[in-house]
Amino acid sequence: MRTKLTATTALDDTDRALLALLRDNARMPTAVLARRLKLSRTTVQSRMARLERERVIAGYTVAVSAEVEADLVRAHVLITLEPRKSAPIEAALRRIPELRTLHSVSGPFDLIAVVAAASIGELDRLIDRIGMLDGVERTTSAIVLSTRIAR
Repeated sequence: MRTKLTATTALDDTDRALLALLRDNARMPTAVLARRLKLSRTTVQSRMARLERERVIAGYTVAVSAEVEADLVRAHVLITLEPRKSAPIEAALRRIPELRTLHSVSGPFDLIAVVAAASIGELDRLIDRIGMLDGVERTTSAIVLSTRIAR
């Protein structure tokens, strides 16, 4: 059973500092985290366990270097859905390896998919593939020219 993050989940300054260190390097050893936070290793481990249990920390991931990602053509695909088609579209999008992130949004679009492809031609085919999914009413795309801030 998952514990849902609620308003009662209180993050103190130490929790926020711990999360900032983990954002910079999720593989940082607990001993190094403890030293930087001026806490005992046991205290850091218990805080991390609590943050994981409360789903503040939802997981750990690999960040691919900017040099590798720089060779890819990235785009934001704004997707408008037919009514009641969100679940099957989301399931179909999950199976697309070029999809990096999927956001559900308010406004004139229902979803924003962040995608990356090896070339403009592959990106074109990928956007067509998304647009042909049953339940997609239309797509609008914006190719990413550069990233100014990435955190």
